[in-house]
Amino acid sequence: MPRSAEQNRDARERSQTAILQAAFEVFGDKGYHEASLAEIARHAGVAQGLVNYYFGGKEQLVGAVLDAYFEKMTAMAFGDESADDRLRMVIDMSLIGADQSMPQQRITLGLSILPTTHRIYAESEQRNLEAVLAAGGLMQDLFRERGASDPALEEVMLRSVMEGVIVKRAVYGRTYPLQAARRWLHRMYGLGDPAEQLPFVASDAPGIALRAIDA
Repeated sequence: MPRSAEQNRDARERSQTAILQAAFEVFGDKGYHEASLAEIARHAGVAQGLVNYYFGGKEQLVGAVLDAYFEKMTAMAFGDESADDRLRMVIDMSLIGADQSMPQQRITLGLSILPTTHRIYAESEQRNLEAVLAAGGLMQDLFRERGASDPALEEVMLRSVMEGVIVKRAVYGRTYPLQAARRWLHRMYGLGDPAEQLPFVASDAPGIALRAIDA
């Protein structure tokens, strides 16, 4: 019996999701230039022709990976929490993301920094600019509620600090002390010490000794 239109749509969405997830992992592990569509297809469990059919070439696929990244990173939804509680949430979720999605973080950082791929990153940012600006606006509102004299600068500086943490985590892996970094960030913003450890993230190793070899 032929598949229905709904079944075809579901199969197509499953294949596209599998390809994007595989692309995140392979690009993250090998980098943009060393990764191949053939390896991504094997990782996704699909024929390479299907990757080309849905996404075109490697540049288009990594553009789709970045679009998915921007969609995830800008999907901010707050309730009626206080500004301090919202800031705690932003810090904690960013750190959990740095720990739980390192391949995605590595490929995104690499694409944004390398001269040969910066254009691809910039084009994806432009496609998602409305969501990027909206997320930035929510953060500026948060800092405005906290009494900041320059909410836009506060938003930029928070992003800079958090991205620095993500870079260090990508370079130094588990030797980077995320739990201690979280406590430092909470104190820096006057949020007090967290009552509990950051969930889903392992405890820091005794002492601080960053080692790239262990990443």
